[in-house]
Amino acid sequence: MSLPKMAKIRQKFEVESLDDITGTVSEQFNHVNADKKIKPGMEIAITVGSRGIANIPLIVKGVADEIKKRGATPFIIPAMGSHGGATAEGQIEVLDGLGVTEVSTGCEIRSSMEVVEVGKTSAGIPVYVDRHAYEADGIIVMGRVKPHTDFKKDIESGILKMASIGMGKHKQALALHTHGIRGIRDMMPEVGKVAISHSNTLFGIAIVENAHEETAIIEAIDPNQIEERERELLKRAFALMPSLPVDEMDILVVDEIGKNHSGTGMDTNIIGRIRVLGVEEPEKPSVKYVIASKLSEASHGNALGIGLADLTTKRLFEVIDLKAMNENVVTSTFLDRAKIPIVLDSDREALEAALRANWGVPSEEARIVRIPNTLHIGELFVSEVIFNELKENENIEVLEDLHQMEFDAEGYFPPM
Repeated sequence: MSLPKMAKIRQKFEVESLDDITGTVSEQFNHVNADKKIKPGMEIAITVGSRGIANIPLIVKGVADEIKKRGATPFIIPAMGSHGGATAEGQIEVLDGLGVTEVSTGCEIRSSMEVVEVGKTSAGIPVYVDRHAYEADGIIVMGRVKPHTDFKKDIESGILKMASIGMGKHKQALALHTHGIRGIRDMMPEVGKVAISHSNTLFGIAIVENAHEETAIIEAIDPNQIEERERELLKRAFALMPSLPVDEMDILVVDEIGKNHSGTGMDTNIIGRIRVLGVEEPEKPSVKYVIASKLSEASHGNALGIGLADLTTKRLFEVIDLKAMNENVVTSTFLDRAKIPIVLDSDREALEAALRANWGVPSEEARIVRIPNTLHIGELFVSEVIFNELKENENIEVLEDLHQMEFDAEGYFPPM
């Protein structure tokens, strides 16, 4: 089968970014009058989730250093629901994969799945908080504000989600996900508010990234302002969010999926697929076939999101840790996310299978896009038809002109 030629391009996004991460963290501590909230001798918990966030070790270290300046002792709690196989050891491994260690941040990591029930919501849902955090003298709830991969609403991923499913660990995840999409879309914000108001939460720290996955905003927020401010920051996050350069694709090749790239392995906002019962699928982008080529090492075998693909490779399939993946997906109740797609021996075989099923379209004319992962889509490959549409666009830079696809001896694309 003849394959279409591909060109490598770079998308140019309008972006804002922070030059001084440490300085910004220091300014934000002053913004929320941290001197009055943090006293010598206190122990302060910092929440850190399982997402691949730009500069996260540096941001955490900056927060820890500010706590130390005030004579208090910082420590990290993994705040990631059922991730890491829903084990204390597994969640430390997830942090390690993100570069968040005791060495890189200068503070202790206290990982446990033990929680304390601190209250109930108006609907009677129990609210849990990590025991280490609950017993601390103060908590700083830190999280990235961004569009969620499962639903659309005015509160999505952010501090309230970190305070609820993050701090509430596996037990809170189960309590919310039992209600399906309603649990995380409609009930999660109130759980987060109860957790914050019934614990020693000092303030939140919101992180927003730009289209190049760079840190754009770091903002400390008083507890009583978190809900309102998070709504505003979510709008900013939507405005800064990147997207693929075309809406219509026959085939999208994702070189690597993983929990460090997105909570769903592949960001549903990028690939245009949600696959959750009761949630309407996005109108765009529209992709006929998604190929998932590889699983990131940082995922530790958790291939949640593989069910968003139509085809995958033998190398990805062989490293799946079914126990870790199934624990995560069964907790979420979004079972389609872990369905195993067609498994082929290589990228080339997966691509040829997709082209064979691309009815009525000659392979040379197929609309193909190849990205390294859904977190980094600034540089990507596009097939000839798409390249001809984009090459005169002022927001597109041509890095490599059209050329034949290249594969290694085993039939896999070389790293981008």
